Amino acid sequence: MRRDQLEHAIRTACQIIDHREIIVVGSQAILGTFREEDLPPQATMSVEIDVLPIADDNDETERLADIIEGVAGELSPFEELHGFSIDGVDLTTAILPDGWRDRLVKVQNRNTAALSGEPQFTGWCLSAEDVCVAKLCALREKDRNFVGALLDAGLVDAADLVKLLADVSGTHSASADRARAWLSPWVS
Repeated sequence: MRRDQLEHAIRTACQIIDHREIIVVGSQAILGTFREEDLPPQATMSVEIDVLPIADDNDETERLADIIEGVAGELSPFEELHGFSIDGVDLTTAILPDGWRDRLVKVQNRNTAALSGEPQFTGWCLSAEDVCVAKLCALREKDRNFVGALLDAGLVDAADLVKLLADVSGTHSASADRARAWLSPWVS
């Protein structure tokens, strides 16, 4: 995945649901913080971008996510044409630490514009650390590879991740505990 593809996905998702802003919560949110050439290959392998519509409640978020998924999701004509998909997600998709919205990274430039050429759509990407916390709470093999590659490249700090894991809500404390245990080899 490349940064220009992320920007294309932001523009497309906003146009599909007729909103000016969306949040990118999946692994490709990392492209909001780092350029693809600065990232290890494991960090840009995914060909799907997880987009969280911004709405007043999760029912509306789910409805908008379904619309995005139907137009640009996996196996869609959009994916066939562009080589990546846009997956609509809701607020239950990622386990995130408290305060994650305060750390969002703004992606808005000419590539997120419509025909006018002026930036009009905004993608708010999870910070690199919040992406890692979400991945660590899921802790699938691809998530471990993603976070491990960022740790090994020195792009995120294990101690910072441990601190953020302490801010994961109590209902997900077991996931946070597993994540902290997995991080232990990187913590000094």
